[in-house]
This record gives sequence, structure tokens and C-alpha cells, in this order.
Amino acid sequence: MPLNAKAKNLVIVESPTKAKTIKKFLGSGHKVLSSYGHIRDLPEKKLGLDIENNFKPQYTILPKARKTVHLLKNESRKVNLVTLATDEDREGEAIAWHLTKALNLNNRKPYQRIVFHEITKPAIEEALENPRKIDMSLVASQQARRVLDRIVGYKLSPFLWKKVARGLSAGRVQSVAVRLVVEREEEINGFVPQEYWTIESLLKKQKTGNREQKKEFIALLIKKDEETIPKLGIKSKKEAEKIIKDLNGAEYRVGSIEKKEVKRNPLPPFTTSTLQQEAWKRLRWPAKLTMGIAQKLYEEGFITYHRTDSLNLSNLSLGIAKKFIIEKYGKEYWAGFCRKYKTKRQAQEAHEAIRPTYPQKTPESLKIKLVKNQLKLYELIWRRFIACQMAQAVFDSTTVDILAAKAEKQEMSYTFRATGQILKFDGFLRVYLSKYKEAELPPLTNDEILELLKLIPSQHFTQPPPRYTEATLIKALEENGIGRPSTYVPILSTIQERNYIEKDEKRRFRPTGIGALVNRILVNHFPKIVDVGFTAKMEEDLDKIAKGQKEWVPVIKNFYVPFETKLKQKYKEVSKKDIVEKIPDKICPKCGSAILIRWGKYGQFYACSGFPKCKYTEPLKKETLGIKCPKCYTGEIVEKRTKKGKIFYGCNGWPNCDFALWDKPHTIMVRGKPVPEKCKKCGSLLVETKRGQIKCSDKECNLKKKD
Repeated sequence: MPLNAKAKNLVIVESPTKAKTIKKFLGSGHKVLSSYGHIRDLPEKKLGLDIENNFKPQYTILPKARKTVHLLKNESRKVNLVTLATDEDREGEAIAWHLTKALNLNNRKPYQRIVFHEITKPAIEEALENPRKIDMSLVASQQARRVLDRIVGYKLSPFLWKKVARGLSAGRVQSVAVRLVVEREEEINGFVPQEYWTIESLLKKQKTGNREQKKEFIALLIKKDEETIPKLGIKSKKEAEKIIKDLNGAEYRVGSIEKKEVKRNPLPPFTTSTLQQEAWKRLRWPAKLTMGIAQKLYEEGFITYHRTDSLNLSNLSLGIAKKFIIEKYGKEYWAGFCRKYKTKRQAQEAHEAIRPTYPQKTPESLKIKLVKNQLKLYELIWRRFIACQMAQAVFDSTTVDILAAKAEKQEMSYTFRATGQILKFDGFLRVYLSKYKEAELPPLTNDEILELLKLIPSQHFTQPPPRYTEATLIKALEENGIGRPSTYVPILSTIQERNYIEKDEKRRFRPTGIGALVNRILVNHFPKIVDVGFTAKMEEDLDKIAKGQKEWVPVIKNFYVPFETKLKQKYKEVSKKDIVEKIPDKICPKCGSAILIRWGKYGQFYACSGFPKCKYTEPLKKETLGIKCPKCYTGEIVEKRTKKGKIFYGCNGWPNCDFALWDKPHTIMVRGKPVPEKCKKCGSLLVETKRGQIKCSDKECNLKKKD
């Protein structure tokens, strides 16, 4: 589209949606175009770094960006000024810098850089009034990360190809994430459960005429004599039975009553990681989906910038929140002061937490403007922000200690504890619901004698730590200082795409066989690459580069020199024979050589030891699911993988039978894991979907059921 003749300023952003929103706030003197993300990067098929010349990157125009660059060059010639309005984080700063190079702005055309945290008219106008230069420290930090990742990827991946299998790859930060998942799995597998018992007493007040006072309540055994019983203190049924025997005929008397008011504070506003965690907990959304929806909300002007580790809030937003809370809910619901939050470590990215750009715009008022998922995420962000400025929730808490002892044996006593709490004032919970339990105790007095209804001994076993979910893995990465707001999604996506980790039936992460193998090789031979502390230290160095406290070349050199030395050494030391296993009594049907188990990108397979002269391979036999193939009635259903690693289920009689459950666009089948039952309506296989639903594998049958 030709540039408006009145336009004197070309504004360039990364996204067409963002361009469309900004255009609404600017007059005819501005033309807004999109770069569609990065336009330059390191070349795809070579290292692209001049190692001898201070690791100088050899950037090229991305093939997909060539038309865009050509358009931007033409349009930039028609204006007096080019304004670079990309995001304010390191990636956005790098995109702006690459635009100056690709469009030759330094030499040929005046340009300016503007930043803003929200896409609103006041924010855009203020940014245009206060342009700045490109922050080369931020650019250097992004470039250093890119160079580090390229060195690890292009130097270490060929090592894995030669020693394990082609198609494998290693990433600097991703490998650490895989290690966390592998070590959690090892911890689970090596866990030895410990038996322990708890004893509860079901009590009530002695008979009175008041029905309320007859209410039963539970008290937990916490002490023997004056000694506290720890959680695992009662280790066996025999010990539990002895205590119950001691309590036979005991009198239960109220020993002490403690009443107090307990106040609960609201949570801080969202950062990138906490938004991803909460969206998983409440909506079961993967981080990639959450960030995709947040991107749309930001670009359309509904929320502030969504890649941030800051908890800062603008004074303007705090003032609007105060006014809204007082008018909507009453003065008692406002905290009485503007709450400000501090991050545990200094925030490195954007300068404000994630919040609605217009706090007065409630989710209800945007039902028509936002699609379903956008509305869900907006509501989560809006409620969290409004709640963080509201009053505390107040509970009335009661703790009652009950002494159990025999009259004739006063020297031995046991203490049971009952607790209760009642919500007195909901405060922020009126807007942002979070879990709490209400438990009301009957009115009790000191030295009151209670009636025992029964003693309840319960057996328990300690549980291993759970597998990571998307939320808990992101939390672990953040707590360990690994990655930054813009990297959590790529980390999780990459290690799943590489088939190093996968999700189980509960949508929790577990390592694949090849993921565990690659991790073992890296831990044994390149421990620094997958060391959590070392990776966190590297992130700190990148932060210091961003703040201008360090130069990027020495940081890269300090990493590269020992890494390159170690790599050369390991090429000589590590043999592929250490990774393959010979199979006794199995020979190649083509050449008679021994058969080995080899590793490929998607797991193990049989291969001839005479490779490359003999290229015979054979898949490992997989256990069947115990379900007969509904097409040929002779084969059985097994789990399979496509060449790209996607799991599906099909007949083990292939190629004679081609039955498969797969959700291709025009198939009539529903994707899922088959279960040993058939649909009562049509007789087709039933499958369990990723969300745990049991459905008929015939899509048409499912549609008929809905009708």
C-alpha cells in the first residue's frame, strides 16, 4: 500500500496487530508498518561466527523477511523520520538495531527509538515526546545469548550425532531443564516410602438442649505427655494400637483455647512466570498458549507488556485501582494505602508488572470485544491486579488443645488439637478467590469435659515428589535463575519438540529414553553445560552486560576456550560402542553380522553391526495394549511414532493392515489412547484423550451423541 502523502514519520513495530492498534492513536502524519518479528539472524546452515575475530556474528536477512525488508526500505525513503517502536525488552531492542542495519538508517535516514509499556494513546504520545537512542547494552546482551546458544548448539550437537545418533541436538539452557526433569524422575524411582500413622478423635460436647452445641468435630493427636509427636512419629500399626489401648477409658477435657484474628494478604500482580503458572493451575493452559493469548491482549491494548519479571506498578494505575475499588465495593475494601511490591531479585526486563491497561474496564464490560480465551486470561489478570490493592481477608481462628488421661493414671496424658477458622471479612477474596477452608468448632470452655465418639487411626505412606507440570517446571527454572521471561516458553517447547521430555497421562513431564541418555552423556562429559549454578551465573553475566557492567566478548571467550578444549578431548575419549548394546543370539538376516541396539532421535531400534556396509534396521517390539485391531481382527494395537516423533496408535500388523488412530484434518477418527472397551452405541474403539476424557474413536458417533 503506498504511503500517505501527508505522512512524515514511518513507525515500525514487530507485529501487524500491534501496528493496527497503534495506528488508531496516531494522525495522518504517521505510517505504521510491521517487521513481523526478527528480520536478521545467524545463518541457518553454518556456525555464522568469526571465532578469531572476537566471535563477530555474520548476520543475514532471514528468507521469510526479504519481502518485508524490501517494503520497509521503499517506504522509509518516502518519509523524513523513521521511528522504531519495538518492544522494550532485549529482543525488542535487538530487532530495532537490526532494522537500522538492514534499512541503512544510520547513514541514509534520521531515526529515533521509542518505548512504552502499554499500548494506549497517552503512552504512545509520551513515548513520541521522549525518544531515545538504541540501548546498545541491551543489544549486546541479546547478542551474547544468541552467540552462546549458537556455540553450544553447533559445536555440541555434532558430537551427539557422532556418538549417539543423527538428529539430536543440545541447547545451553534447554539441557539444564531436561536435567531437572530427569533428576526428578530418578528421585521418584529411587524413593522408598515410609509408613506412618495418625490418630484422630471424633468428639462432641456432652448432651445439652442446644442442637448447635452437639456438633461433632475432629481433633488430631499431637503430644504424648509434654513431648510433641512429629509427623512420622507413629511408625507402625503396633505403635498406634498401643496408644489407642492407653487411651481406653480416658477422660477428654478442654485444656486451652486460643482465639485470634488471622489476616491474609493478597498476592502481588502477575509477572510472566507467575501468569504462566496460574494459567496452568486454573485453566490447564500450557505456557505457549498463555503467552500467545497474552500477546494478543497486549497488542490490542488491553494489558501491559507481558514479558516482565518486575512487580512495579505505575502511580496512575494505583490511583485508578483505588478509585474503582472504593466506588465498586466500598471504602472498607481498599487496603487504605497503595500497595507496592518488590521482586526478590532485581528485575531485568520491562519496568512494570502485568496489569490491565484500563483497570476500570471490568471483564464483564469486555465480553463483546474479547473472544472466549482472551476473556478468561484478561479476567485472571484483571482480578489479580485489582485484588492486590484491596484489603486483607480476615479470619477468626480458634485452636483448642484437648487433654486425654485416665483418672487413675494421671502421669500419662495425650494432647489432641482441634482447629477452626471462619471468614470474618472477605476483603480481596471478593475479587480473587483462592483456596481456604472454613471449619467451625462448637463453643467450648476451659476444663469442659467432652464426649469421645471414636478414635480414628489412619495408615499413611510418605509420597515421592511429583513430576513437574508446566507450572512447577517454570517455577523451578525461575527459582534457580535459569532463563528469563522471554525464554520460558521456548525452553519448554524445544525440549518437547526434540523428544527429550513428554507428558504422561496426568500431563506431567517425564523424560523419554533418548532424553535420559543425552542428559547422562552431558552430565558425565560436559558437566558445566548442564550445571544449574553455572547456567544461573551465565544468566547473571548476561544481565550485567544488559546494564553495561560487562563487555560481551570476554564473557563469551571465558566460556568458549575451556568448552572447545573439553570438546576436542571428549571426541577422542568417548566411543559410540559405550552407548550401543550387543544382543546375544540375534543376527542380521541380511549379512549375518551381530545385531546391536542403537539409539535414534525417537528411541532405540535394532541395527546391524556391519553398518554402513549393511543398513539393516528393525524396530524394537513394543508391548501391545491388549486390544485387537478392529480392522483385521488378527493384529493388536500398539503405540507408534511418526518420523517427526508424534505418538499415535495403530495395528502391529502393518504393512498388511494400515489401521491407525490419528487426527489428520479429514480423518473420521478421534486421536487418543485406546482403552479395552468398545462404544456401546456403535461398537468402535473407545479412546482416552489428553484431557482424560473417554470418547468414541468415531467422530460421527460423538456428534450424534451431542445431538
